[in-house]
Amino acid sequence: MTKAEFIENISRKTKLTKAQAGRILDTTLGEIAAVLKKGDSISFKGFGTFMVSKRKARQGRHPRTGAVIDIAASNAPRFRPGKQLKDTLK
Repeated sequence: MTKAEFIENISRKTKLTKAQAGRILDTTLGEIAAVLKKGDSISFKGFGTFMVSKRKARQGRHPRTGAVIDIAASNAPRFRPGKQLKDTLK
């Protein structure tokens, strides 16, 4: 499903215009990103938790040459699904 299709579904189910539904979705995703950027996590009961995972610096190999390269420490977004979401997929 594309973002446009998702917005269309939201619009149809909520009786909002596509523009309104798009702004709501963009605002929601922007707020989740802002919370993660601060290093915090955000939970939606039954759905899941978005959090930041800290990756340590490590060494890797260049896939083409096989040379050892240093990979810097970084932060990565993670999602842990909630029980209700997991049960929906069974």
